[in-house]
Amino acid sequence: MERRFFSVTLDVYVKGRWYLDDPTDLQGTEVEDIWQFRRGRSLELQEKLRIPVSRPGRSLEMDFAGVGLTPVLGARAASVFRDLSSEDVQLFPVEVGDEVGPYYLLNVRTERWCIDDAACKSVQYFTEEDVMPEKAGQYRSVLGLKIDKSKVGAARAFRLWGYSIPIIVDEAIKDALESMGSLGVKFDEV
Repeated sequence: MERRFFSVTLDVYVKGRWYLDDPTDLQGTEVEDIWQFRRGRSLELQEKLRIPVSRPGRSLEMDFAGVGLTPVLGARAASVFRDLSSEDVQLFPVEVGDEVGPYYLLNVRTERWCIDDAACKSVQYFTEEDVMPEKAGQYRSVLGLKIDKSKVGAARAFRLWGYSIPIIVDEAIKDALESMGSLGVKFDEV
């Protein structure tokens, strides 16, 4: 049976949801590189971080914080990743506003070069003439994302080389997360 994979992205249509801001240190200073949590690489954090709540509302078991889209998990969602994909992820304890935790920052440290350009509806690349020439050759836009599953290997949760917006998870992780409810994310098969 062929494995199925899903992109995990922010679901802005959850009614009454909270909104989370970019990570800070415990003194409230914003983390210098808010994009580091999207790079698909292992991290070493020197101190515990805080995720401010920018708009109060219903707390969610899995969500993305701020413009950096930092993945934030409640204890139950963290246990799904810990149990099913521990080699692909890192979990860092974080404080979330004044909420009673535990909460975790999810760093997906596995990256795969597996976007199937021909199967996607549309792909556009950054060029050296773009505003960010350092991204030349990476994906600017991907519509109708599809991956080449033969390039995934044993990974169960990963980021995509050159296009780090979605987290990709296998069907077992998706099903386990959906069964717990209170998610601030949506899943689209890739």
